[in-house]
Amino acid sequence: MNEVQRAKIVLKILNKIYPTTPIPLKHRNIFTLLISVLLSAQCTDVNVNNVTKNIYPKYNKPEHFVKLGRKKIEKLIRSIGIFRIKAKSVYNLSKTLVDKYNGKVPRTFEELEELPGVGHKTASVVMSQGFGYPAFPIDTHIHRLAQRWGLTSGKNVIKTEEDLKRLFPKKYWNKLHLQIIYYGREFCKARECYGISCKICTSCYPKRKKPIKTKKA
Repeated sequence: MNEVQRAKIVLKILNKIYPTTPIPLKHRNIFTLLISVLLSAQCTDVNVNNVTKNIYPKYNKPEHFVKLGRKKIEKLIRSIGIFRIKAKSVYNLSKTLVDKYNGKVPRTFEELEELPGVGHKTASVVMSQGFGYPAFPIDTHIHRLAQRWGLTSGKNVIKTEEDLKRLFPKKYWNKLHLQIIYYGREFCKARECYGISCKICTSCYPKRKKPIKTKKA
């Protein structure tokens, strides 16, 4: 079985299990989506949602966070990992949006990736989930799953993104990114499946008997 055949199996199984894919990070607008994605680094979506549910009803525009200031932002997100670094990014990001973009989130990869604290993965999530632009955000979890399923060599997240974009039609990218995340959390967990027990792993590699070692992103 080659990677194209495996990709078809993956798509078929994921479409059957997850016909709809709600965005896991709760948000009120594209700005709060951007903030939530930034906060989710090294942190679960559940934890981010628990924190932001008390923030976004009152603070949901760049101007709000500029007015708050860094120290008050720190207090609001204290229960999130590396909160001081993230508070600095949230403040600087908000200030840049106000000063340079009239408080609006820019709509291009180039402009997004120039914002404080925003990398390619964060920009990809905002472009796909916020603006509906075809993108394939790759985090460490998708990187791991793509290796287990034989869809990439696993050299790095850049290579994984290239491989997945090559294997799957563009029209599926935005939904597929979320489907893979949901499936990984439910069925192909890092310390439970090991590439040998879930439906996708057993369908793609029916003869695999030993746990597969994946390369870190």
